[in-house]
Amino acid sequence: QVQLVESGGGLVQLGGSLRLSCAASGFPFSASYMSWVRQAPGKALEWVSDINNVGQSTYYADSVKGRFTISRDNAENMLYLQMNSLKPEDTALYYCARPKKSPGGSSWNLYYYWGQGTQVTVSS
Repeated sequence: QVQLVESGGGLVQLGGSLRLSCAASGFPFSASYMSWVRQAPGKALEWVSDINNVGQSTYYADSVKGRFTISRDNAENMLYLQMNSLKPEDTALYYCARPKKSPGGSSWNLYYYWGQGTQVTVSS
C-alpha cells in the first residue's frame, strides 16, 4: 500500500532553516515526479516545488524560489525540502505528494496521493 510519511517540521524563528523529509513506499518512487505542497490554516492549498524522477529538474513557486531546495534519494526512496530564510508566511502544514502532472498545482485532485503532513511554524 502507498505510504508517504513526512517529518522534520517544527517551530523556527524568522530567518531560520528546516529540512523536511518524506519517506515513500508502495509505488515506483524512482519513476515518479514528486511534489511538496503546503496549506496554511484557512487558506487554499499552495504548490511549493516539484522534482523530476531522477532529480535533474526542479521547479519552484515564486514565493519560495531562491530559499527552498527540493532533492531526492532514489536509493532510499526519500524526498527532501531544505527551507532557508524562513518567513512567517511560510507557516503551514507541508505535504509531499505524487503529482498527476508536473509542475503540480494547487488542488488535491492534481495528485495521486499525499502524506499526513508536517507542521512548519515560523515566528517573528
